[in-house]
Amino acid sequence: MGNQSSSNEKETLPIETTFKLPNNIPVWPQGGGFASGIIDLGGLKVSQISTFNKVWTTLEGGPDNAGATFFEPAGIPEGFFTLGYYSQPNNKPLFGYVLVAKDDSSADNGALKEPVDYTLVWSSKSQKIKQDKDGYIWLPTAPNGYKALGHVVTTTPDKPSLDRIRCVRLDLTDKCETYSWIWGPGKSNDEKGFNVHDVRPSNRGTQAPGVQVGTFFAQDGGTTSTIPIACLKNTNMNFSSMPNLPQILALVLAYSPIMYLHPDEKYQSASTKWFFTNGALLFEKGEESKPVPIDPTGSNLPQGGTNDGAYWLDLPTDKANKERVQKGDFKISQVYINVKPMFGGTFTDLAMWVFYPFNGPATAKVGLINVPLGKIGEHVGDWEHVTLRASNFNGELRKVYFSQHNKGQWVDSSELEFQIGNKPVAYSSLNGHAFYPKAGLVMQGLSDIGLRNDTAKSNMVIDMGLRFEIVSGEYLGSAITEPPWLNYCREWGPKIDYNIKEEFHTVEKVFPALKVLEDKLPNELLGEEGPIGPKIKKNWSSDEF
Repeated sequence: MGNQSSSNEKETLPIETTFKLPNNIPVWPQGGGFASGIIDLGGLKVSQISTFNKVWTTLEGGPDNAGATFFEPAGIPEGFFTLGYYSQPNNKPLFGYVLVAKDDSSADNGALKEPVDYTLVWSSKSQKIKQDKDGYIWLPTAPNGYKALGHVVTTTPDKPSLDRIRCVRLDLTDKCETYSWIWGPGKSNDEKGFNVHDVRPSNRGTQAPGVQVGTFFAQDGGTTSTIPIACLKNTNMNFSSMPNLPQILALVLAYSPIMYLHPDEKYQSASTKWFFTNGALLFEKGEESKPVPIDPTGSNLPQGGTNDGAYWLDLPTDKANKERVQKGDFKISQVYINVKPMFGGTFTDLAMWVFYPFNGPATAKVGLINVPLGKIGEHVGDWEHVTLRASNFNGELRKVYFSQHNKGQWVDSSELEFQIGNKPVAYSSLNGHAFYPKAGLVMQGLSDIGLRNDTAKSNMVIDMGLRFEIVSGEYLGSAITEPPWLNYCREWGPKIDYNIKEEFHTVEKVFPALKVLEDKLPNELLGEEGPIGPKIKKNWSSDEF
């Protein structure tokens, strides 16, 4: 009998646990509107709600076939109204938010209005899926001149009451798009079936006014290129909700990652000053025989302009110094921070850049065999970064971006590894220095044929909050002086002077299976240009890619 009862015990889903950071959110230095709980978007005040009442749960379909849960925001402050419900896959701890809004406009036509009706988007009633009860997902019908920002979910076929939700006046909304998949009855994101996705502003960047509401979009088949719900818009882009300098320093100290180099890493990170003072050289096209030593701050580097190939940096010319500088020195590694407003100033992104004097060679994996790729992947001057995204409502760390070669990944705080309080762990991959949230092997390419990205803990560990410099934060005005090297717009390494394709084909002759990998390798690996500095990269003033 004992065995029978234990086999009937319900398996606990990750979402049944609410995630909290290991330590309490710090008490932030005072000043301005940062972490005050309410943000004024101009005619509309918004607050972030992270407490929910569960409405409906599915127990299959979606990511990991774990189902999803749909929630109504709870504990809404007096005078604020719901804009839409929240949903999340069951395979992660509960860690979400939705914005609620209060009309703060003096206009005759208010910022918020009740819907005039609802349309039933989809019901689980006739579906043969595991669920706690039947679910019904409704799209509000907005009055003329207004837009719905989310859905309502019920467990009965009766239409929700009209006062359950509010629509927002058109001029206070912005276009949004779907991104990560939350749920569908199947195990994969099938465009033809019913699916639920997160939504975010279509236009994202430091000057973009779109505000993410935290709601979801549900659609039964069809394309998601144009969707009938909107995001909010900050018409009051004065960045009053962004952190001031003491608050930025407090954010860095609270959340700066603990970074591990691989135990076999020969090419460590360093600081730009160390690179310049240890013999790095500036070359000019046509004057290659007369390279110039670089000032410690980079003040003699050409400023501005475009990456026209007229200048580039390189290692010292004598062999002993060249090999020494190639290796870097993690003990004097410095982190360079660009502070960015995101989602209309409702979030702060701290992009934390790390410099490596040299990027080592790549290694491929074919089945069980490791294949060193010779010089492929080697280049002078390697810039990598992690980005911390904190809520400007309360200063909480919401997610971290890990740059990985020519792309990267956002990871929710609920899925990070933490060490020393609220500091996430970031692993730098062997030779290539891509950042990953967990130790181990990540294959780039196919599962059985690809490039190795190996990460592991070692005694080469860097607290990114110990040696850092805030090098840019445009909204802070004259409070930040950008170092001269930041506005050097040419390459941080020379054009590679050997034929990489030829080198790759030489390796291919021994391992013909590598042929399928060639098209999947990042351009930087098979290209011949030197790498560019952080400020020239697209994500400097936009969202991460």
